[in-house]
Amino acid sequence: MITDGFVVVDKSPGMTSHDVVAIARRSLKTKKVGHAGTLDPMATGVLVLGFGNGTRLLQYITEGSKSYDATVVLGARTVTDDFEGSMVNRAPVDQIDSVSDQAVRETLESMRGKIMQRPSSVSAVKVDGERAYARVRAGEEFELPAREVTISRLDVGEIHRPNGGESIEVDIRVTCGPGTFIRAIARDCGDQLGIGGYLKALRRTRVSPFDLSQAISVEDLKSGDFEPLPIVKVAAKTFPTREVSLEERIELSFGRPLSPNTTEGITAAISGDELLALVQNREDMARPIAVFAANS
Repeated sequence: MITDGFVVVDKSPGMTSHDVVAIARRSLKTKKVGHAGTLDPMATGVLVLGFGNGTRLLQYITEGSKSYDATVVLGARTVTDDFEGSMVNRAPVDQIDSVSDQAVRETLESMRGKIMQRPSSVSAVKVDGERAYARVRAGEEFELPAREVTISRLDVGEIHRPNGGESIEVDIRVTCGPGTFIRAIARDCGDQLGIGGYLKALRRTRVSPFDLSQAISVEDLKSGDFEPLPIVKVAAKTFPTREVSLEERIELSFGRPLSPNTTEGITAAISGDELLALVQNREDMARPIAVFAANS
């Protein structure tokens, strides 16, 4: 099995992202495993794992866009902004009934684009060096400051009113940039409508260039019945590529710059089936920002 690469996993419900990483460490026989973006235990779907030198590319994949299918429940609030938290308030049925489907659609659709969003207090955001969810579990009450996020797609699907109208359930499909919380979309929609909201279901369908069609099950990860993605193929999916000559390979192995790239941003410098470096135009040269080629 290759020593540097990636595995795309379809995370099962009830597991933390760290649980999946721990399974991968045993299966891949290496401690050097990381992931590109946490999934809550309630959530399922795409979890991108990098191992070996693949961990050095995870930050760039995390910075890419992500897509989700979710179900929002309107009519109540919870501590965690999802169904796993204790309920803190439930709106009267007549108040819920007064909220039209059109109002629900317009409220959710108003969240498209660049918006200010306050992360859930039980998120993995760090506060003074400690995860927010850890501080909440310790009994602390606080609100995280809002920050700008980008929601490029927010499609509203079916709207249901189960149990005699005791709640409104809305299926949504979201594509967003880094730092966006789908739970916050549910919470904010409910707050704007005056009846509260939380997340009932969440499935991540895509992380940057990876989607569910490339994902293996947790069971396959445990058994080792999978083929990891080579690091060079992942780099080629993530960045523009540049085939380098033997002379340029030697320069890169010493961390020296190359002639300028023909494209802006980060470029993957490759040689055949090997990733040599990530390079970026700076001061009229393509300068390496991460070198993978060994100096020999």
